[in-house]
Amino acid sequence: MKEILKKLRKYEIQIRKAINSQMQGDFHSIFKGTGLEFDDVRPYQYGDDIRTIDWNVSAKGHGTFVKTFREEKEQTVFFILDVSASEDIGSKGRTKADVGKEICGVLALSAAKESSHVGLICYSDIKEKYIKPLKGPLQAYEIISTLARLKPKSLKTNLSKAISFALNTIKRRSVIILISDFIDEDSYFHNLKSLARIHDLVVIQISDKRETRLPKLGIIPVLDKETKQTLWINTSFGDFREKITKRFLQRKTELDQFSRKHQINFLSLDTDEDYVPQLLRLFKVRNKSLKTT
Repeated sequence: MKEILKKLRKYEIQIRKAINSQMQGDFHSIFKGTGLEFDDVRPYQYGDDIRTIDWNVSAKGHGTFVKTFREEKEQTVFFILDVSASEDIGSKGRTKADVGKEICGVLALSAAKESSHVGLICYSDIKEKYIKPLKGPLQAYEIISTLARLKPKSLKTNLSKAISFALNTIKRRSVIILISDFIDEDSYFHNLKSLARIHDLVVIQISDKRETRLPKLGIIPVLDKETKQTLWINTSFGDFREKITKRFLQRKTELDQFSRKHQINFLSLDTDEDYVPQLLRLFKVRNKSLKTT
């Protein structure tokens, strides 16, 4: 219990410092003006987002119509956090899992400050934890406490199942922040596209230099966190390191291009980076784009 409280205290200090010193003002309106609910329909105009077309009304044969929305007074923010074993890579206290949890904490407190409802889904290849959305700072601290205590039952990853669970569970249009390293052999893009079509989606990819910039160490044992198998790999042989880096860059580029195509806000972070300025830049872009839509 003492260890858990110590960890919670560390998270709280980091989160409070981030909000008070760097996020005041700029971060103030992250979650405002993004929540929309259906209002009416009107004739389609050039430049309208085709995702807003009301096909049921348009099928009646009187022209093409789009749905119009009005801003909701209360926003719902959901975090989907990948807690599979591949997230445990990184230096002590600064693994991908640690960074992901901290980001959830910072954004949960910020959303609670704006009177948003905040919820959480933790997923490996099974549902590890679900917290239904509620308002208030106590909800944010409940999420932070849950993340500090969480011990996943499964080591594996299945992002497609995680997104499918979110699609079936989150009925109201929400801001969804999906945090993962996106290391998954199975394709998740189809479900991700569906999620982006319904919700306001933010994707945050977290990586660690140990995965992308391996030094020449000769033959070393490498533990697969998800299968618990140890593989002996010659890091000095041929183009092994270049292939690792190339695969990471390919995965990142695919996710970036997919996000641009489907109007998803995308951010890629390394565990060594200070994530606060990166989040600020991301949400400045979000706020600017929301004002022009």
